[in-house]
Amino acid sequence: MTTTLNAGIDDQLGTLDRRLVALDVDGTLVDHYGHMRPAVREAGQALVAAGHELIVATGRSLGAALPIVELLGVERGYVVSCNGGVVARIDVGVNGGYEVIDRRVFDPSPALEALRHRLPGAKYALEDAEGNFLSTERFQDSSFGVEAKGVTFEELLGVSAVRLVVFSTDATAEEFGRAVEAIGLHGVTYSVGWTAWLDIAAKGVTKASGLEHVRSLLSIDRANTVAVGDGRNDIEMLQWAGRGVAMGQAPDEVKAAADEVTLAVEEDGVVSVMRSLLS
Repeated sequence: MTTTLNAGIDDQLGTLDRRLVALDVDGTLVDHYGHMRPAVREAGQALVAAGHELIVATGRSLGAALPIVELLGVERGYVVSCNGGVVARIDVGVNGGYEVIDRRVFDPSPALEALRHRLPGAKYALEDAEGNFLSTERFQDSSFGVEAKGVTFEELLGVSAVRLVVFSTDATAEEFGRAVEAIGLHGVTYSVGWTAWLDIAAKGVTKASGLEHVRSLLSIDRANTVAVGDGRNDIEMLQWAGRGVAMGQAPDEVKAAADEVTLAVEEDGVVSVMRSLLS
């Protein structure tokens, strides 16, 4: 059954033609400086106006994802944040503009204890079940969406987490990845980013799991899903989508998970994908 969020959509776009379009943020919708080019914004707004379901799917926390949702012109719909850990319904006219409909928490202490011994120089940040951030060594990042409160490592051990972030300046991304693999983390889902940056979520939680939740609410066939991304945390999403597209600058393992590869973020690769859905 189609949700009330999409009432009247058939007047714009036939049900069989409607797509769920999942778009990563950093390295896809915005460049590595955090800027969204006008062509990207215009193409996103055109998709929304045409009746497609445009879903921002990001490792960013919800507070840092919402400004991107607004730029793309999504006034009613959904957003998948924290790599699938938090899914929210967007409705600009109600309750501050959004409502969290799914939040997945986990115990971060086993991962923290294992990482502490393998990566002694790492910094840690944790998003709790209320959306607050706690961090060691004054670790801050724009993807948190809020200012993190400084705490001791021991204080992190007793907090349930939606998202755990680990950052190290002592290793390359490859060295960091090998160290994480050697630890053999259990009971969580994790991905290593472009830099020595690790995102950890509850077991089985990925962008794909969050998007599947949204897809079931919208009653859109999996064949009518499209996803675009550039990071290792996008691999499951690209494999889940009926049409998975990797950005041109993506690592080889991300490209291998996709059905096709578009241009790099500096060349507005996501724009050509969005425009192909409008033709």
